[in-house]
Amino acid sequence: MLTAIAAVFVFLMVILFHEFGHFIIAKTVGIKVNEFSIGMGPKIYQKEKGETKYSVRALPIGGFVSMEGEDENSDDPRSFNKVPAISRIAVVIAGATMNFILAIIVLSIFSFNVGMPTTTVLETLEGSPAEDVGIIAGDTILNINGRQVRNWDSIVDEINSSNPDEDMKVIVLRNEETKDFVLRPEVRNDNRVIIGIVPTSERSIFSAIKGGFQKTGAMLMLMFDFIKMLFRGKVSAKDLSGPVGVIYTIGEAAKYGFTNLLYLMGFISINLGFFNLLPLPALDGSRVVFLFLEILRGKAIDPEKEGVIHFIGFVLLILLMLTVTYSDIIRFNILRR
Repeated sequence: MLTAIAAVFVFLMVILFHEFGHFIIAKTVGIKVNEFSIGMGPKIYQKEKGETKYSVRALPIGGFVSMEGEDENSDDPRSFNKVPAISRIAVVIAGATMNFILAIIVLSIFSFNVGMPTTTVLETLEGSPAEDVGIIAGDTILNINGRQVRNWDSIVDEINSSNPDEDMKVIVLRNEETKDFVLRPEVRNDNRVIIGIVPTSERSIFSAIKGGFQKTGAMLMLMFDFIKMLFRGKVSAKDLSGPVGVIYTIGEAAKYGFTNLLYLMGFISINLGFFNLLPLPALDGSRVVFLFLEILRGKAIDPEKEGVIHFIGFVLLILLMLTVTYSDIIRFNILRR
């Protein structure tokens, strides 16, 4: 039950933000919006305001925006295909943009709840290299191996990128005086390089928002790294997750509290926004490509030809989804639960 509630909440928020992005920019550029729906399936409530119907539907698994002339021919001067191509591009990319904004919001809340790690040491682990050389609580890390560190992430990066077979030089600030330490880092069983320090954390609106942006940026970099690995042949279908895998992961995150669920929601929202902008048929990124071609050519691509390309892409995406779903069912042993 917890998994179902958590999955509905995450998917509803992520998809609604995506569709709201399309909706608000369509309204801004003057496109006629026929309906904005929360949920899918049969209508259970509808209110008409101006030219737009606002509805709530029975299945709380997202929502949609119905724009005049988006998927059919229309003579309405305010239909989707009648507005300038640059305006349509803005509408198309607005969905992914809102996913990134949602990620920043929820990851900022996450950062505030858990606190943002600082460069000041809270404690050193017993028997660790840091304790052995005399680093103590209250020391502020200034420099590692000649490189200035400005936040906890940069400390982690410097330690992880260091050679565990070589000495590491650490400069700290203690009682307004700098002290130099030379230590030999150690490697954990998970192949992480550590020196054995635990950071203090701070909670403030400013640091939380900064953390939200930082985490969103870091997750986006992971997406680009994934694409690089894909082109290098280092990714297979078993490394992907479909709806079954995502729902399973949401359920596991929900067990550890709302804060962890927010972190996962941010990650899923970034995934949706990023992959939607890829130039693959049937995705928003492909539509952007066709719109740029329209600008370059001075006329639109034949709608029927574009429709065929999107349809083929849609079929291929469905086949990939089925393959990934089967892999998820086997991986998480769903049928035997």
